[in-house]
Amino acid sequence: MELNKEDIARLLADPSPQSRADVAAKVGFHLSGQAVNETEIQLSQDIVRHLARDITVQVRAALAVSVKSARKLPHDVAMQLARDVEEVALPVLEFSAVLSDDDLVEIIHASPPVKQQAVARRENVSEKVAEVIVEKGDEKTVTTLLDNKTARIAPQTFENVVKKYGDAPPVQQSLVRRERLPLVVAERLVNRVSEALREHLIVHHDLPRDVVADIIMQGREQATANLLGGPSAQHDVEDLVDQLKKNGRLTPSLIVRALCVGDLGFFEASMAALADIPVQNARALVHDKGRLGLKSLYDRTALPPGMYPIIRVALEVVQETQMTGAEHDRERYRARVIERILTQYEDFSAEDLQYLLDKLSDLVDKAA
Repeated sequence: MELNKEDIARLLADPSPQSRADVAAKVGFHLSGQAVNETEIQLSQDIVRHLARDITVQVRAALAVSVKSARKLPHDVAMQLARDVEEVALPVLEFSAVLSDDDLVEIIHASPPVKQQAVARRENVSEKVAEVIVEKGDEKTVTTLLDNKTARIAPQTFENVVKKYGDAPPVQQSLVRRERLPLVVAERLVNRVSEALREHLIVHHDLPRDVVADIIMQGREQATANLLGGPSAQHDVEDLVDQLKKNGRLTPSLIVRALCVGDLGFFEASMAALADIPVQNARALVHDKGRLGLKSLYDRTALPPGMYPIIRVALEVVQETQMTGAEHDRERYRARVIERILTQYEDFSAEDLQYLLDKLSDLVDKAA
């Protein structure tokens, strides 16, 4: 696909659209770093500038495909092609490394959704560009960004996605398929889905609202607990706990569920939030070798007194047990926590034990 003297001669002698398109299809080779001759590069850049102004879309489109990955494409030509009609602009918008983040932001602000979607498909979309895509883009554009596994998306941008399109099923599905979500965002998604399920139960099964509320709360707690137990940054966990507390969902059963999936960090952050003390202070009390530290911390949280023995036993198992990462490791871990609690039932009142079994029924089923 080298550009040679014959091509130039043909372009001058036969300036038909097809002839110009053929030359345009070859010119990208010399701007991709393959040519080492500066004269050839300069000649190619001059031809590119000329073809980028061609009145025929076919020619400009052929040029755009040819130079979309060209590293030595002049910046002004890249911007000219990017601002062109969609047939011309889309390859450059999706692939050209000549366009900077500032260029892309400008284009997003001034372009229709189909061009925004081309930007959203770019490899390694930056956090800055992703933020503007979410701010300016429609539902399909945001979904395209979320489906781009290489796109770098900041936590606040994820939150903006949920605020703007959190009720849209395509966006929900694309969010869920992301390899990693901030815990705060994941919890908010759980809440959105739970609300939809609440309405479905009421409308289709004619259940009393108080019964539905209890079912939904258990389902929400299980779903939230399933977010835990994995590697998460401590500030993510603390943000999640703060959000749960603010919304009245930092419940005793959720805290026990977190222990049952081995999330000691969530437990420490929860106790700190409920006791209104720094996390590091709560952590020191939780890991006090005697029982007085944990008991004094628990008494400051306003958690039900009857739940203390359950949490103490669950915490002991967590502190004693290491998960290896083997298959079904987490299920065996949960089973051990439940088994230890049940074998010490004599320490609990019948009412407290029944409360535990009701709240952890799904874990008991898995552990059986």
